Amino acid sequence: MPVDSILATVAVLAVFVGLLAALWLMKRRGVGFTPRVFTALGLGIALGVGIQLALGRGSDAASAALDWMAVVGQGYIALLKMLVMPLVFVAIVGAFTRTKVTENLGRISAVVLAVLLGTVAAAALTGWAAVALSGLAGASFTDAGAGASAASLEALQADQQQVANLTLPQMILSFIPMNVFADLAGSRSTSTIAAVIFAAIVGVAYLRLRARGEGAADVSPAATAAACDQADFFKRLVDSLYGIVMRIVAMVLALTPYGVLALIAHVMATSDYAAVLDLGKFVAVSYGALVLMFLVHCLVLLGNRVSPLAYVRKAFPVLSFAFVARSSAGAVPLNIETQTRALGVDEATANFAASFGMSIGQNGCAGIYPAMLATIIAPTVGIDVFSPTFVAGLVAVVVISSFGVAGVGGGATFASLIVLGTMGLPIEIVGLLASVEPLIDMGRTALNVSDSMVAGVTASNAVGALDRSVLRDPEARVSSDGHAGL
Repeated sequence: MPVDSILATVAVLAVFVGLLAALWLMKRRGVGFTPRVFTALGLGIALGVGIQLALGRGSDAASAALDWMAVVGQGYIALLKMLVMPLVFVAIVGAFTRTKVTENLGRISAVVLAVLLGTVAAAALTGWAAVALSGLAGASFTDAGAGASAASLEALQADQQQVANLTLPQMILSFIPMNVFADLAGSRSTSTIAAVIFAAIVGVAYLRLRARGEGAADVSPAATAAACDQADFFKRLVDSLYGIVMRIVAMVLALTPYGVLALIAHVMATSDYAAVLDLGKFVAVSYGALVLMFLVHCLVLLGNRVSPLAYVRKAFPVLSFAFVARSSAGAVPLNIETQTRALGVDEATANFAASFGMSIGQNGCAGIYPAMLATIIAPTVGIDVFSPTFVAGLVAVVVISSFGVAGVGGGATFASLIVLGTMGLPIEIVGLLASVEPLIDMGRTALNVSDSMVAGVTASNAVGALDRSVLRDPEARVSSDGHAGL
């Protein structure tokens, strides 16, 4: 790399380190978590735009600087992903060790799934309406998407073949934890759901062991004493593990402002602003649909007697992180922390909602986006997008395709390929819109995380476990050091 490029890279990194130091000083001076996240967002936008204007998008100097900055941004994402499986497993099992209620398990799962699938159906209708009523149906993006090469289209076709054989029964079967250790290692796209199911099985087994230790009629005194000792030991072990994992969560969450700075700077430095301008109407309509769907979330919250304003204020840290990180999986620890410590959701429900919400019913990636693409492209093959048959079929396909697919890497792309392929529509539009996909994906991911939290609040309220004293407490929120400010 030329000397000039090296000097430019060093200069950018020096600015980046200076901004990190500024965020650290804000924490030392007692500035709260939310103001620091807002500050990190603003600084990241300014830094990213500055890098692209000064060095050029994709230049050697910019790429080298972003590679080093990724140590902070992607390092933070990696730490969050590291926490997902231990946190989900220990927290769910820990919820069982601290309760005697088992009949709520089925109801919690049913309500969470009902909310996730109901809202993804509403999201599909929202995406359809946004395109059909804005005049985008049948629009051509050939000029703006001219950069979609033959190689990229071949890659899309390969991806479509990968998901073409997925069926709903196969997807449900993949939720079963056939190899617990592989699922705890996250080897499959549905590993998180499998880990949740395994944790629930372990929790139920503990409750039965505890009941045996409490003296069942057909159990001898010696067996009763042994079961009691085993149950007590397991409870102490799980409680200790839970305490350790939550301390690790607090340590990682304290790094959020620094990760946000690096992540948003990368997005802004690598965005194709010309393509954004060319596809400005599509981007604007997409965000309009996302906002409208968020208002639907607010209506669901009102149905649970929860203030949308209080929800937004308390959920902002995790929503802002999801926005810049574009990772529902990476947001799981902060998602669970926000539900339990700020919104008053019980631990078991929070873990079910956050984990299922990663791979089922994602409103943004599996709902709005595929529905928009299908509605845009349908008129080009002679389909009337206002036909009730088309609308009903679109919603049904979107709901079914939302199972599991949205949890894999490039979830929106996979979901779109399934929807378009199932409905017999061309897939080229996915490649033509790839240039603005990262920008739209930021809002989609935030909406995905929101729908999982709304599902958690609804299910917790349905079983009478929602702690409204926490919900009403303005100080009960994720604070500057990663703890809840309780």
